[in-house]
Amino acid sequence: MLAIEWNANQGWSDPIIKPYEKISLEPSAMVFHYSFECFEGLKAYKDKDSNIRLFRPELNMKRFKKSAARLSLPHFNGDELLECLKKFIRLDEHWVPAEKGYSLYIRPSLIGTQESLGVGATSRALLFIICSPVGPYYKTGFKAVRLLATTDYVRAWPGGTGDAKIGGNYAPCVKPQIEAAERGFQQNLWLFGADDEITEVGTMNCFVLLKNEQGETELVTPPLDGTILAGVTRDSILSLARSWNEFKVSERKITMLEVVKAQEEGRLLEMFGTGTACIVSPIKGVHYRGRDLDIPLDPKNPSNNAGPTAKRFMDALVGIQYGEIPHEWSVIVP
Repeated sequence: MLAIEWNANQGWSDPIIKPYEKISLEPSAMVFHYSFECFEGLKAYKDKDSNIRLFRPELNMKRFKKSAARLSLPHFNGDELLECLKKFIRLDEHWVPAEKGYSLYIRPSLIGTQESLGVGATSRALLFIICSPVGPYYKTGFKAVRLLATTDYVRAWPGGTGDAKIGGNYAPCVKPQIEAAERGFQQNLWLFGADDEITEVGTMNCFVLLKNEQGETELVTPPLDGTILAGVTRDSILSLARSWNEFKVSERKITMLEVVKAQEEGRLLEMFGTGTACIVSPIKGVHYRGRDLDIPLDPKNPSNNAGPTAKRFMDALVGIQYGEIPHEWSVIVP
């Protein structure tokens, strides 16, 4: 693990790479009481030439800093932390799986460690990074999911912390997730407001591909309005789609009413979630206010569990991540 301590008087200590071990904190440490904690998630990949690659890690550092600032946790230099991370990965390179589809998951975290029951900015903090090899999210190919459109709970709201990657955004979502699973659904579709505006899918960003009322093929994802996490995969899909220049690409508000209407009129083409773990997660159905909506997948092959656009994004991103498609997003660890 990589560990760096901070205190308000002396700033950051020298980074230390050491064996994975337990962290000893006082029971009054602020992280335990007031959720002074933020984190990141990214992966290291090994290409066919045994190079170790990271995928757009500078975006993770940027988001990590933003999350820390939202919690009044200490500022750090993202470029310097990324260099520390690269040295850490190089030291543990034998843990990066060589098989395609496998990777090393990297989890940076920053916690407030001051012993205090008072509510205020922490005077001490710990930044640490741990890693673990992980296998493919879909071991036997895509597996489309069914969602419960959640109207009884709200994931995030304007002025809140929905755009920060902090633990406090995740724990409250577990109860709705359990309730959805008990009803046979794999994830929650998070809605917001009186018009049931679509925000996220579980812990993923959400995309809808449809023919809009003007007859244009349009890829829609909710805008970064403060309630949406700025996903690295989200940004990558938007960039790829715009570079293809084959359909309209929009970051705009989209409601369940628009999705229902498009589905009823045969204009709904695909729907999928995106994130670091799964990359692309096709959606085959949504239960919304007492009715089941079937979401199209591949009209040419009903046995496919992913639509052609979702699969195209998946293939492109995986190709870049493993160095099969040359791209500036794929960073070789020296």
